[in-house]
Amino acid sequence: MFYRPEDGHGLPHNPFNAVVSPRPIGWISTRGTDGSENLAPYSFFNAVAYVPPQVMFASTGTKPDRGDTKDSVSNIRDTGVFCVNIVEYAAKEAMNQSSGPWDRDTDEFALAGVERVDCDTIDCSRVAGAPANLECQLTQIVRLPGEANFVIFGEVTGVHLRDDCVVDGRFDVTRFQPLARLGYMDYTHVTELFSLKRPEG
Repeated sequence: MFYRPEDGHGLPHNPFNAVVSPRPIGWISTRGTDGSENLAPYSFFNAVAYVPPQVMFASTGTKPDRGDTKDSVSNIRDTGVFCVNIVEYAAKEAMNQSSGPWDRDTDEFALAGVERVDCDTIDCSRVAGAPANLECQLTQIVRLPGEANFVIFGEVTGVHLRDDCVVDGRFDVTRFQPLARLGYMDYTHVTELFSLKRPEG
């Protein structure tokens, strides 16, 4: 089949997220200027540069108590920092619990039963015991076409790797099985790897 998004797809559910998958999940933690804590997962997330290391995530909705965006973006606009927490398979239920449209005063760390600890390079909490945490300084926020589409870019200023995930000098994702988003209500997790050698040119 072929469809133009502006005309609709004619299917029971939008296939777009299923086409662009799997997508890594950035579990974004932020702290408001009032000291409030926020933790929310975003599946429009990825690394975008090596030197300096940089990441991005996109927010595509609004909350009535945040105006044109959600808690994460609002906090980042105010403070200029955020932390990306990598989600392991074992944390899937806590991650899902933190994804709800909770009131801005809700502390998702507490709501989902997630232990927190302070970051080292930024004024923000991170998920204690996560396989990895990326402490980030905001570099830019880009507004995309659409009502509430924002892309947040950050430079990584600190990296935490859980000791049991570092094996023979490599970060071994099979030790924690990273969670990834598919389409609809579907997820997957990484359980096996294969390698390909790049052609020499």
